[in-house]
Amino acid sequence: MNKSELSSALAAYDFERRFDERQAVEWMQENWSKSFMFCGLYVALVFGGQHFMRERQKLNLRRPLVFWSLSLAIFSIIGAMRTGSYLLHILKTSGFKQSVCDASLYSAPISKFWAYAFVISKAPELGDTIFIILRKQRLIFLHWYHHITVLLFSWYSYKDQVAGGGWFMTMNYAVHSLMYTYYAIRASGMRVPRSCAMIITATQILQMVMGLAVLGLVYLWMHEVRCPSNMGNVTWGSLMYLSYLILFALLFYNNYLKGSRDKGTKAE
Repeated sequence: MNKSELSSALAAYDFERRFDERQAVEWMQENWSKSFMFCGLYVALVFGGQHFMRERQKLNLRRPLVFWSLSLAIFSIIGAMRTGSYLLHILKTSGFKQSVCDASLYSAPISKFWAYAFVISKAPELGDTIFIILRKQRLIFLHWYHHITVLLFSWYSYKDQVAGGGWFMTMNYAVHSLMYTYYAIRASGMRVPRSCAMIITATQILQMVMGLAVLGLVYLWMHEVRCPSNMGNVTWGSLMYLSYLILFALLFYNNYLKGSRDKGTKAE
């Protein structure tokens, strides 16, 4: 690493350390309910936008979509590396139970900025849907339902600094790293094997299984001093992850298994 690269790395690390997580938490505690406003505007955009485009020609938007997806991919990769490195540190030094119950992710120098960036990013990520609407692609229920509920739950959870955040954030960052990289490649016009989309959907299903498992452990351990959470968070989180698991499993079946099974039946 040369001097220029070293100075850039040190500047980035110093930025993370100087981030004031206490002010961020205070802001979220005072403003988390604004997530409902974002979701309301989003729903109006979804259905109003589809009505607006009904009689209009679809837009190409290939280059803006490449830039958008690549930007979110890079953001997700860095986020996964930073929260993941802290989660790995907790696993190595304190064990699995502490990695589930840990709440220091929200204030640790390595991860505190990326924890806040994670929850804030759920608002601009709603922009994914704009490309679907303007390009007149099929907008499935899972897409907009997922965007709404993740935004609401992320902001709701961050204000209370609940246990399990390290696992939730790292898993989501990691899956989004794959997903947005895939979207960027597809938008650029390059051919991508069907198996790549299949693998991404499978990792999303695995994420939901892990999310339910982590919430189950938080429920078992939350009455202990070092596992801060509450029944509201565990209940809403479990319902959210369970609904995702069902919807992503159905998506996987319809996209990758149902067609193959129908072909096999016709061949017989």
